[in-house]
Amino acid sequence: MADDYLIFRPDDVDLARSPLRRGVDEPTYVLGAFNPGFARLPNGNLVMMVRIAEALRDPVAADCARAIRWTPQGYVLDAHPLAGVDMGDPRQFALKDRNPRLLGLTSLSWLLPVELSPDARAIVAVHYDRAVAPSASFLEYGVEDARITRIDGIYWMTVCGVSAERHCTAMYRSANGLDYELLGVVLDHQNKDVILFEGKVAGKFLALTRPLGEVYFAYPEDSPWLGGPSINIAQSPDGLHWKPLDAPGLRARKGSTSNQRIGGGSQPVLTDAGWLLIYHGVEKRDTVGIYRSFWALLDPDDPTKILRQEDGDPVLEANPALTADIAHQMYLPTPVVFTTGLVDAGDHYIVASGEADLACRITHLPKERFR
Repeated sequence: MADDYLIFRPDDVDLARSPLRRGVDEPTYVLGAFNPGFARLPNGNLVMMVRIAEALRDPVAADCARAIRWTPQGYVLDAHPLAGVDMGDPRQFALKDRNPRLLGLTSLSWLLPVELSPDARAIVAVHYDRAVAPSASFLEYGVEDARITRIDGIYWMTVCGVSAERHCTAMYRSANGLDYELLGVVLDHQNKDVILFEGKVAGKFLALTRPLGEVYFAYPEDSPWLGGPSINIAQSPDGLHWKPLDAPGLRARKGSTSNQRIGGGSQPVLTDAGWLLIYHGVEKRDTVGIYRSFWALLDPDDPTKILRQEDGDPVLEANPALTADIAHQMYLPTPVVFTTGLVDAGDHYIVASGEADLACRITHLPKERFR
């Protein structure tokens, strides 16, 4: 097998075992099985917490666009009159004439644990009985884009929680990497791509964060930086209560093509040279943009000190050859690879990514690539 391949695809999901069967009787399909949280289990195998974006086969009925929503009594369908929405994006619809924008999703996401062999070349088990699905009002429209970090034998998993209440980061915790307990909201509205460091610094948890907002301010013309969404760092005494650090973290640079915005990808891992992480950068193109993966190295004792930021030559780019046999399921207008995890495999790293918001990609990268 090659060192770069798709390991899990939409057709690998058995929707008869989906949590949405508790309330949604209409036909659904897998819009994407992608963006997996990634970690090594105590038994040596690997786990991907795969985001399953499950969509209605017919999202429009009776002149209304419909969204799936979790409630304590089960899943329901919310109807929005077509005359009042814009459905130009296959992933979502926007209510017209609203400022700020109000969105509805054409799918609801839940997390499916997929256990892999130690080398990530074979699927060992798919744990439908351990799926992570919405279970609180702040997750009513979905649980998205898990990131997993193992610290002192405990697995910490952040997710993006989607609801009308807020667009937040929620935290889960597990002793075995497969059975997760919801701990609640840890960072509030639109603080996305939150990823814990794989180890503490000065006795405290650290995490990458990426707050979003509607307004940013310009740097001076002679600055190497661009304003906009960037990667910050926060610290916590317990993994639940977070304070942003005063110093900025990684910022988009004017010399990079992928500087519309950046965000965290893999959990930072400590190497002899410092904290290594893979992150995404976005080049402005059409409605979504082109997503590529880059890497950075942070100081081991003060991660706000950027030792290296390699934002010229991507570590990973979207690979159309990987999705050629599922091209009929593609729906994004631009190439996207979205790295979500990294594990040590001796002389190389095994990297997990979402490919085209459609499938799970595994890439084996030699450690020399990061020197």
